[in-house]
Amino acid sequence: VQLQASGGGLVQPGGSLRLSCAASRSIFNFNVMGWYRQAPGTQRELVAVISTYGSTNYADSAKGRFTISRDNAKNTVDLQMNSLKPEDTAVYYCSAERRPYTYWGQGTQVTVSS
Repeated sequence: VQLQASGGGLVQPGGSLRLSCAASRSIFNFNVMGWYRQAPGTQRELVAVISTYGSTNYADSAKGRFTISRDNAKNTVDLQMNSLKPEDTAVYYCSAERRPYTYWGQGTQVTVSS
């Protein structure tokens, strides 16, 4: 599967962005779809994941500010990010997991700065 992430950009602290990930084929059979991020000099970390039937899990840093959603009919996974902080600055990656494999998109840059 090919994953195309979009929606990144430059936003001021407190602002919002919506990331979207479009898959090249059906995502229904992928157990978990998710968003991860990687800031310079750090390891890639989980932001949020969503199961086939909508169960979600968020990093503590994302709880209450970010919302992940999944549309199995459109083969998309979105991440609505509100109340953005400078520490949210990173490259955000979409993922599709069907054990034992995980597929990654190319990443989209999010920069939170005044």
